[in-house]
Amino acid sequence: MKTKPVLELADVKAILNAAEAEAAKNNWVVSIAVVDDGGNLLGMIRRDGAAPVSAHICQAKARTAALGRRDTKGYEDMINNGRTAFLSAPVIDGMLEGGLPVMKDGECLGAVGVSGVKASEDAQIAKAGIAGIGL
Repeated sequence: MKTKPVLELADVKAILNAAEAEAAKNNWVVSIAVVDDGGNLLGMIRRDGAAPVSAHICQAKARTAALGRRDTKGYEDMINNGRTAFLSAPVIDGMLEGGLPVMKDGECLGAVGVSGVKASEDAQIAKAGIAGIGL
């Protein structure tokens, strides 16, 4: 049987803290979600002033990144390049840049999703969160 690492509560807190620090440093008002490898919510922050819908979008981005085990920008690019049929893919609905999988030794441990600013800035915050646990 294979053994695989998982995100623990301390990891989730570290990811959220590092991501929130990146957002605060840039005065970005966002929502940030961390999910496990099955897309289940482990933790979320909605910064003061963030739009209510951003709480839903960040979770969708994180879930999509975890289930697909890839950066959600790839889905957005695919759709923007004409593969619009992918919009009908089941289960995943956060196909916008800003969701990143948390990978270690080729295994997906979960994902981080961010919503509230420009797509590239959402991704920047997610990357900072992942870096918060040394990955």
